[in-house]
Amino acid sequence: MNKSRTNTMWRRVKLAAVWAVLLSPATGVQAADSGRIKDVAILDGTTLEPLVGYGIVVGLNGTGDSANAEMTMNSLATMLEKMDVTVDASALKPKNVASVMVTANLDPNANVGSRLDLTVSSVNDASSLEGGILLMTPLRAANGTVSVLGQGNISIGGFNIKSGEGNSFRKNHAQAGIIPNGGTVKVALQGSFVHDGKVSWLLNNPDFSTAASVASAINQELGGHVAKAQDAQRVEVTLTPDGLEDPVGFIARMGEITTRTDAVARVVLNARTGTIIVGKNVTLKEAAVAHGTLKVVVNTNYGVSQPNAFNNSGRTVVVPQTSTNVSDKVARVVEVPETSTVADVVAVLNEIGASPRDIIAILQALKQAGSLQADLVLM
Repeated sequence: MNKSRTNTMWRRVKLAAVWAVLLSPATGVQAADSGRIKDVAILDGTTLEPLVGYGIVVGLNGTGDSANAEMTMNSLATMLEKMDVTVDASALKPKNVASVMVTANLDPNANVGSRLDLTVSSVNDASSLEGGILLMTPLRAANGTVSVLGQGNISIGGFNIKSGEGNSFRKNHAQAGIIPNGGTVKVALQGSFVHDGKVSWLLNNPDFSTAASVASAINQELGGHVAKAQDAQRVEVTLTPDGLEDPVGFIARMGEITTRTDAVARVVLNARTGTIIVGKNVTLKEAAVAHGTLKVVVNTNYGVSQPNAFNNSGRTVVVPQTSTNVSDKVARVVEVPETSTVADVVAVLNEIGASPRDIIAILQALKQAGSLQADLVLM
């Protein structure tokens, strides 16, 4: 199939799925892209630390937890007792209060006093967190250390309005929201990215070729053999004397170095949504594809048999009337040449009327047959 015919087919294709196709060169050599090191890797020791905490949101306009939410009433009573207010938990009506889980991601190198965004999510049956205020909530790291205190006004970016007779109007998700800069770091995690005079880059997409290219680019830029790829993801760099004196500047300089990147040929299929994502370097060996659809429809209509008037022995009965309709489309056979890309095959399959889900099944079969030269990922 020539290039002009492929382009013509693509203009005529009307897909119900989302396509992201990156064509590979016509030759068998896989071309590599280029990018900065800090765009393709992350420095070891700077990975964000997840935090979580349990809190109370107040100030809701009757959209809080119901009276059945004992956890909310007990939490509110306990909080009031710490403020020297004694109250019976069973007497509380928390319609303006909601129990929430608060989450955040903390940079391990963040200093005390740094601010970060919080995500607040309802725990019980609150219908909306609109207009709510999160009361002071401690957020803990995986080791149990309270690192952040959170508090502030919640922004949900939507609303959930209910009226009589079961009518409602909803925009976005009202049971979760964010608090921009709502968290304050109280205990630093004291992370470190320099270990024994060395730093390590961790590739976002592990690949041996990319790891070797990153190490080679660093050595070429800085001179010597300071960088070495330890495996498909980690590239270890020994700090030079200048780097030991100014590690931040040394790392910033490395991050700007341009390197070659590569990736395994991959096709991602999402059968639930009919989405197909085809990466670069995906090719097919010679194959033949037959596609046909058998459709059987069985309809049953129920009639009533009524006896004649003044017939004492007769009775009314229901009589089913069944009809069957079978339609079988003629299978279309598509020959896949040796040098075809998945883009070519998808264009042909759309020409013969295959739906996105049919194409997903065909690609799975091509993988099993050994024709599809790529990893197949099912979501």
